[in-house]
Amino acid sequence: MTEPDRRRRKMTARAAAEKFGVSIRTVQRVVAEERAVYEQAAADRRAQIIDLYRRGLKQKAIAAQLGVTPALVSIRIREAREAGVDLSLLPDDGNGNVSAD
Repeated sequence: MTEPDRRRRKMTARAAAEKFGVSIRTVQRVVAEERAVYEQAAADRRAQIIDLYRRGLKQKAIAAQLGVTPALVSIRIREAREAGVDLSLLPDDGNGNVSAD
């Protein structure tokens, strides 16, 4: 069997299964991201959302920059707040630039 091709797709597993005459599960098994890769990408996105929020960006701007929905940004910020993450704005260096911790 060939090596799985794990790139993101624009076609659903159901549509691909119908197109290629295989089961949906076969399509999912061949093209799905490995769980560890998916979880790391989600953790990275959460960290980016929190960082951008602390830099003073609005939720819509964060969503546009990361290519996610504003609702996802709102959910992640709420989850961070409930988990006790410090969401205060990063300090300004006096020149209008936000300094990293």
